[in-house]
Amino acid sequence: MASEKTSSQKTRILIISQHFPPEKSGNASRISDMSKFLVGNDSEVTVLAPHPNFPHGSFKRKWIISEERMVNGVRLINLFSWQPDSKDPGFVQRMAYYLSFPFHAVLWSAFNYRKFDVIMTSAPPIFTGFAGLSSKVLFRKKWVMDIRDLWINASISLGFLKKGSFFERISRMYEQACYSRADMIGVTTHELGEDIIRTYNGISASKVKVTPNGVDTNFFYPMKMEKKDQIIYAGNIGHAQDLENVILAMKKINEVYHLKFIIAGDGDIKAQLQQVVTDKGLEEVVIFPGLVPREEVPKMFSESLIGIAPLKKLKTLEYAVPTKAYEYMACGIPFVGSGEGEIRKLAELSGGGIISANSPDAFAETIMALLSDKQKMEEMGKKGRDYVEKHYSRQQIASNLRSNIDTILFRNVNADKIKGVSYAGSE
Repeated sequence: MASEKTSSQKTRILIISQHFPPEKSGNASRISDMSKFLVGNDSEVTVLAPHPNFPHGSFKRKWIISEERMVNGVRLINLFSWQPDSKDPGFVQRMAYYLSFPFHAVLWSAFNYRKFDVIMTSAPPIFTGFAGLSSKVLFRKKWVMDIRDLWINASISLGFLKKGSFFERISRMYEQACYSRADMIGVTTHELGEDIIRTYNGISASKVKVTPNGVDTNFFYPMKMEKKDQIIYAGNIGHAQDLENVILAMKKINEVYHLKFIIAGDGDIKAQLQQVVTDKGLEEVVIFPGLVPREEVPKMFSESLIGIAPLKKLKTLEYAVPTKAYEYMACGIPFVGSGEGEIRKLAELSGGGIISANSPDAFAETIMALLSDKQKMEEMGKKGRDYVEKHYSRQQIASNLRSNIDTILFRNVNADKIKGVSYAGSE
């Protein structure tokens, strides 16, 4: 069916995301920046998101069916979904939260699909794809899947999902249906795209485009201020992050350097880590300030010596690059990370980071070696800033995404002529 839209008109984009500010998750800021910069690239953007509820229990419940407002030129529509009111909701409450929003989005899209040229769904959670799949099948809308990680693989490796279980099989069937029907699959790293092609049948490499997390380099930048004796982690305090080993490393580090380790944010294992800090007598060394307003984060990074980006060493996390690594580099501080795959590539290619082995002693030695060479730290900070400005600014990523959206709207791409996963724009 031919599109009624001509290339001279603004592209009308609907983005469906489980998270959006004032929530402070990494994907909330990613979708906020992406939508804002898409508007700057001659697009009309509407974002569907639930009423703010993450981290759970930190927002007052809202019972309004829908609420609309303009944010940075973006039309934001918050839809009713179930809102857990405890910090650690049980399985039933979590599933009600994850499922009620996409089903509401399906209903909303069914009455409003004519207002949009393309629908973009952001995952995880995987259920946001329901609205994109229904709009593709029923109304033949163009559909972009924005994929940030392989949720099923990660859940299995972290012990939340049993391999071969009924739930895994159903989830794989659903994802196969989504990937097969999507017009474009945006992935944050090359490895993630290759994993999707290897795991699922008949996925054309031509429609898999690398759309990195990136960073708003105008918002995150090196501020001129006196450095504090601290290293910092800011973000989700979850199971994939190897924060416990960094905490345990602080005892050895503080035998030489009197540093504080700031862990800003919230998440499923925060209480567990706080207990580790108490058990080890590190309450004066490891500080948990909680959720920090986004506008304060660049200052916190700029006044810190090193940013920490620790991933557990799991095969299923080799595709991952934490957004915070880009943000540290944008603020001109080196980062110490852990894990393999894409995060190691970023550290080596940028010159802005160092990868440690996943143990307290290794973290301690890596951090202390860096602290002992202030010139190296300054050079790494400059290299990191230069690298993200050139390769990972969200402004440029949004421009490249818009170009790829134009491609699926106006051109027929011959998938057989394209090999491998391509970047969302020129490399």
